[in-house]
Amino acid sequence: MGTFLSDVAAAFVTIPFLGYLIVFIVVKQITKNHKQAVRSAIDMTTLLLFISVHFMISAIWEHSYLWLLIIFALSLGVVFVFIYWKMKGEVVISKVLRGYWRLNFIVFFLAYVLLLIYGITFRVVEAVSLQS
Repeated sequence: MGTFLSDVAAAFVTIPFLGYLIVFIVVKQITKNHKQAVRSAIDMTTLLLFISVHFMISAIWEHSYLWLLIIFALSLGVVFVFIYWKMKGEVVISKVLRGYWRLNFIVFFLAYVLLLIYGITFRVVEAVSLQS
């Protein structure tokens, strides 16, 4: 049972959009609301993307930079709150948290895609150079 759960967790970390798809389908079936299903799936996928980016960095460079990812995410939050405050004049915590979480989705989605492309390219070049 423990192996099965670790395999499922590994699948979601390796392919975070599998988690997006499952959450989207479940929420859509329960609520019949497309917009709510998309929002719920994005919210859940953000955490999966963060974890995926960490493990991709660890796999590519063989070193954990989790502390840098956390500092980056917190710094992004500080900048987001400051910009929100400058634009709106007041900080509404629920809106700031929602916006910050969705900004993290965009940032870590881009990081995931870039790391995926870099990682595949790096491994192919490494394999070709070993053949020569």
